[in-house]
Amino acid sequence: MGKELSEMSLEELWELFPVFLVAHDDKWNALYDEIEAFLTSALSKSGCPVERISHIGSTAVYGIWAKDIVDVLIEIPKHSDMRHTAKVMEKNGFIRMSAEPGRISFNRGYTKDGFADRVFHVHLRYTGDNDELYFRDYLNEHPQTAKEYETLKLRLWKQFEHNRDAYTDAKTEFVRKWTSEAKIVYAGRY
Repeated sequence: MGKELSEMSLEELWELFPVFLVAHDDKWNALYDEIEAFLTSALSKSGCPVERISHIGSTAVYGIWAKDIVDVLIEIPKHSDMRHTAKVMEKNGFIRMSAEPGRISFNRGYTKDGFADRVFHVHLRYTGDNDELYFRDYLNEHPQTAKEYETLKLRLWKQFEHNRDAYTDAKTEFVRKWTSEAKIVYAGRY
């Protein structure tokens, strides 16, 4: 019997859950719809107010390669108790990955044997902490920039296959540049 996830080192986790990219798959929108409905129901039943739930990340960008992981952003009102919402998420099968003031990240679909068939990353934030929406929209409305992002990700994939932090860090400059542009182009959208 293998170790539990909580007992594994970061290196062991990266080995078990490598960065991997696959061609765009239309199933991602259906998976998002399912998890959005689940989250809406679970949070509503527990009295957790939600401003918006959104599909973010590369699986929300049409036509580009992405990790086969659906990213979700939950925005809650600034007066809400984020800790209470986080506890409700955990009671509903989400594993807390990280926490910092005003931001908690969860995953679902990580097992001690590797990825499950359906894998999600859920980002819990206060309303307005949503740069990912601008980046998503910009890439969807500017296919050439989306292809440049895909090319960057494909180049970094094997280099950082077993170091997710380095993979993410290597994309940061590109993401910041186009998010800043998007926030000018779409000022006031969110």
